[in-house]
Amino acid sequence: MNLLIPNLGSTSLKYQILEMPSEIVLAKGRLERVANYREAIRQVDAGETPIDAVALKAVHAGPRYRGTFVVDEGVVEALRQFLPAAPAHNAIYLTAIEAFREAMPGVPIVAAFEPEFHATMPEHARLYGVPAFWLEEGVAKYGFHGASHQYISERVAALLGRHTKLVSCHLGGSSSMCAIVDGRSVDTTMGFSPQSGLENATRHGDLDVFAVLYMMERHGWSTEEVRKQLSTGGGLAGLSDVPGGDLRDIEAAAGQGSRRAELALETFAYQVKKTLGAFAAAMGGLEAVAFTGGIGENSAHLRTACCEGLEFLGIRLDAARNEGGTGDRVVSAKDSRVTVLALATNEELIVARRAWRCLRG
Repeated sequence: MNLLIPNLGSTSLKYQILEMPSEIVLAKGRLERVANYREAIRQVDAGETPIDAVALKAVHAGPRYRGTFVVDEGVVEALRQFLPAAPAHNAIYLTAIEAFREAMPGVPIVAAFEPEFHATMPEHARLYGVPAFWLEEGVAKYGFHGASHQYISERVAALLGRHTKLVSCHLGGSSSMCAIVDGRSVDTTMGFSPQSGLENATRHGDLDVFAVLYMMERHGWSTEEVRKQLSTGGGLAGLSDVPGGDLRDIEAAAGQGSRRAELALETFAYQVKKTLGAFAAAMGGLEAVAFTGGIGENSAHLRTACCEGLEFLGIRLDAARNEGGTGDRVVSAKDSRVTVLALATNEELIVARRAWRCLRG
């Protein structure tokens, strides 16, 4: 079975075509800084390879859809219902479903939802202190980037020869961290929506909800106005005053003396560092830290900033390892009690495995 796996991120579109269950990659491609996802989907090139199914790394459809499902009208309606909670993501996947139905009529589409990996989180890590009927309506921590965190967990175990107390740091245009014990998610930074947790490129991270209510009442803004502001002008873009919030642009601006850009980098690294300490406490120890995603894998400067001052946790980077080398690698010093790695993630492989199991019934 040939599965087309399009990975539609907040700023990019990657895709692979995998033959399953052999997991042989038949084709792959990547489009960066995507603005129009319908047009980007048209550029996905399968060549002469027949496609038996399309499998999407879907984001948020509420409590009923935390696993992997063949897309039907129930899935589409749930994606629409939770569009206000994940406007920067669900709109993309609703567009993708429509576009692939038009381009490949009759080809099944599978949605592998990101919260699936986080289903193992204990209730005390999942629940919010909100009125009881809010909880009954599904307001809780879902967690996202599940395919990436699952892949990183499996990859670290393969490289180290065992599962560990691991913090997976998926840092990119969209960023989150996950505490993983013996291959199981026990906590993560994103919550009810992908807006929460670490700052993202254009989306705010953790934010006091009463600050939002204050600004709405002060300026007479509608919920749609606030949603647009916090989805497209917040996060690293808001902190740095660099449109789009792309880390490469922010680092360039910081190099040219922009204090706002420097502060954005400092704030982001501080949040990662603080979360590493918190997750070490939640897991009762820390044995490995893995950096992945466009920023985590490729920015030696940011890895250094995130790990500085954490020697008390047993984290020590090796400057030469951290700044040089390619591919999956250890970047910590030989005497570091915690193994630190820079890894390429492979969300498409996890999605393909889930879709294959789903389609087999």
